[in-house]
Amino acid sequence: MTYKEVHYHDYLQLDKILEAQHPESGRHNLFAHDEMLFIVIHQAYELWFKQLHHEADSVVEIMGRPTINDNSPELQLVTHRLSRMVTILRVLVHQIDIMETMTPMDFLDFRDMLRPASGFQSWQFKMLEAKLGLKFENRHGQEYYTHQLKPEHVAMIKNAEAGKSLIELVNNWLERIPFFQDEQNWRNLEITFSQQNETNREISGIYWKEYQYRYAGSLAEAEKDNVEHFANLFLKDGQTNHAFSGAANRAALFIMLYRGYPMLQLPFQLLNNLLEIDEQLSAWRHRHMNMVHRMIGTRIGTGGSTGKDYLKAAADKHYIFKEIAQLTSFLIERRKLPKLPPEIERMLGFHV
Repeated sequence: MTYKEVHYHDYLQLDKILEAQHPESGRHNLFAHDEMLFIVIHQAYELWFKQLHHEADSVVEIMGRPTINDNSPELQLVTHRLSRMVTILRVLVHQIDIMETMTPMDFLDFRDMLRPASGFQSWQFKMLEAKLGLKFENRHGQEYYTHQLKPEHVAMIKNAEAGKSLIELVNNWLERIPFFQDEQNWRNLEITFSQQNETNREISGIYWKEYQYRYAGSLAEAEKDNVEHFANLFLKDGQTNHAFSGAANRAALFIMLYRGYPMLQLPFQLLNNLLEIDEQLSAWRHRHMNMVHRMIGTRIGTGGSTGKDYLKAAADKHYIFKEIAQLTSFLIERRKLPKLPPEIERMLGFHV
């Protein structure tokens, strides 16, 4: 097949991109030098948001399939694209370094000309949060978080909120992890707690009761309430107000505990990438908040928000994958882990 020649300039549509910067100060013949930097950085942010959507959509599509073949490239592809999202988010955080070469006085040269335009109106960022799993009821500033957006952008965000989010699909994937499905594999598990009274329990429950017993023994006196939290998260199924079900929590903790086995390395990387995404989003929000405080102090934002106070409240509240992070509260030392049955170890390892 013969392909038509493509020129770099035309392929990247540089005429459109390089002619897309129109400073407001120039329209008023005031020519604030740093407004060009302000525009370019925000345009770069929006381009990176577009790429984050591209990656997130592909991950959601794969995770939304009825089954994911863990012995195929599918899980590796998900993990790789989540890792790319983490790297992009790191770039977004570091772009603030460039923005902060602009001083508060430089910003004041054109700030009042921007009203009511504001980063608060970035519909791409709000839609990305929704796709990842930030629910409306968990948002800070619910009453006005879309009121400055165009109707078509509000509709796109609402559509994303109505669809299956990444955290919901991760919950479904974790519930399908198979290592506790075959009860026969667990019948010879050595246990140390009230053995004679526990032989009639469901077999997968035997493992988790044993783990709870060992976990309780590892806690300091001030941490004893964690035993009750453990039971609520790992030993109860059904509808809860948590993003993860009991079955999903058990699978996620199992992955963290035994991540050294080959079969669990990719699942662990997937969960770790979700934590990294939350961490980088938080780093970006806090850097943004500190930059705003440096630039405008306690003044109201150009979009009408309370500026730093709004950004701080949102940064503290908008953690999406916090239920994965809290699982680290329930880890114990490797040497205290219950020994896995041989058949389960075989399932988790390489086969020749």
